Amino acid sequence: MNTPDSNTRPERMKTVVVTGPGQVSVLDAARPAPGPNDVLVKIRACGICGSDAFYISRGGIPPREGSTPLGHEPAGEVVEVGANVTGIPLGSHVVINPMAAPSGIIGNGGATGALADFLLIENAELGKSLAMVPKHVPFDVAALNEPMAVARHGVNRVDPRPGDRVVVFGAGPIGLGAAISFKLRGVESVVVVDMIASRLDTALQVGADAVVNSAEEDLIDRLVELHGNAPRRPGEKRPGTDIFFDAAGAPSVIETVLKTAKHGATLGIVAVHKKPIEVDFGGILSTELTIVMASGYPTEIFQVTDDIIENWERYAPIISDRFPFADVEQALITASTPGAADKVIVTFP
Repeated sequence: MNTPDSNTRPERMKTVVVTGPGQVSVLDAARPAPGPNDVLVKIRACGICGSDAFYISRGGIPPREGSTPLGHEPAGEVVEVGANVTGIPLGSHVVINPMAAPSGIIGNGGATGALADFLLIENAELGKSLAMVPKHVPFDVAALNEPMAVARHGVNRVDPRPGDRVVVFGAGPIGLGAAISFKLRGVESVVVVDMIASRLDTALQVGADAVVNSAEEDLIDRLVELHGNAPRRPGEKRPGTDIFFDAAGAPSVIETVLKTAKHGATLGIVAVHKKPIEVDFGGILSTELTIVMASGYPTEIFQVTDDIIENWERYAPIISDRFPFADVEQALITASTPGAADKVIVTFP
């Protein structure tokens, strides 16, 4: 076992746990002891996801109601390495696949959460449970890896091609990550649509070709201006957009796309829609619109890591707020307050 000096090794740690509906506690716990196939990671940054607020509101996740550890967007430093582990040196900076934990999904109903001083990675395997990142990449940016994998999966699902013209609805973290991924895939144009000016400013920072404030501009007129007109009949306005990407989750987005998409366009949906939406299949039959759903990241968790490593300065503006772990409860409140923040990252000493 490779470990730091035992005289400096803390035996206790702090971890964030949902303890009841609307209740979060920072608990004292034993520092995990890695087995021969495990590594121990000192968490250095962890993002807060919208799902965290949902888990808090309902008191946790079955079967761990009242004792659900939080945090599934971590980056950290390997501080202990089991004797049988290969290819993961002590001191490595890493990002983690929360889905690969044998004890359940990290921070999503599993036995562990990454909003903690330390995180045990059982059966540690490079490329499966964690991936290394160079030490020049800031931990807070590396902690975007998990949500950016969600965005990357959505982009993979719509399969963009060079020359495609794309509209991304929603300039939150997933929409911004998708905008970056589309540009890295070489599409001709990425337009980001939102109703919040500061979010649209961020979209331009990460490389969007244009933005549309749908609260102030006529969306279809602007898209026709940017992507051309592709009417099915004379006098009709249908933007020449090839891919519509819904990262907003607003019913109006789906309604607008179904009414105005050109023949052969694709609608990709990565957003969570909380209410049913009526779809008139007769009305869209002649457009031959392709509708594609995307959920999670079946293979993308470490595909996106190389993009972040190579373009970390481009991803950095996605982070809107940083809180030290000492203020983690305020960070959770801020992240769950509509309009208060876009992407909150908790940092650790």
